[in-house]
Amino acid sequence: MTKIRVKLGNAEAEVESDPEHLREAIDLIPEVASKLPRAGREAAVEVRERPMEPLAAPERSVSADFPVIALDKGDSLADVIGKFFAGPWGREKRKLSDVREALQSYGLNYPKQSVAVALLRLAKATKLRRFKAEDGEYVYTSALNVAPPHRPAEPVFGELAPAQQE
Repeated sequence: MTKIRVKLGNAEAEVESDPEHLREAIDLIPEVASKLPRAGREAAVEVRERPMEPLAAPERSVSADFPVIALDKGDSLADVIGKFFAGPWGREKRKLSDVREALQSYGLNYPKQSVAVALLRLAKATKLRRFKAEDGEYVYTSALNVAPPHRPAEPVFGELAPAQQE
């Protein structure tokens, strides 16, 4: 097997091919590179050959800029976004474009409007916080970051409230 790794900034993708299909794999490099996030401009391509071995789970390089989650087969778009915001990645302010890039890093290509609607519904369900940034664009953070408002404890039946004890 021959593995071709394309790296642009922090993002990277790999294409594996057997020797007789190597030319087709090389022709895929521009297409693969065009789908990587544009964080960095310098590109590096590494080609290496290795002996044939049984297929295993593909190696995955995860950038610190993207959330690390486990996807389940039946996850909806809202489920995936909820998983993103449940981890450390979701504690930072994230724009719609950040969420779309994170989805694309998992191979999930959703239209901008679909992602925007899912984010709005999660915010309305108080699973996310939504507010306008200084540039006027909405940003989202995990709702778990916020401490719930402090409420004084209700007196237990038969006890006097603090104001009545004096």
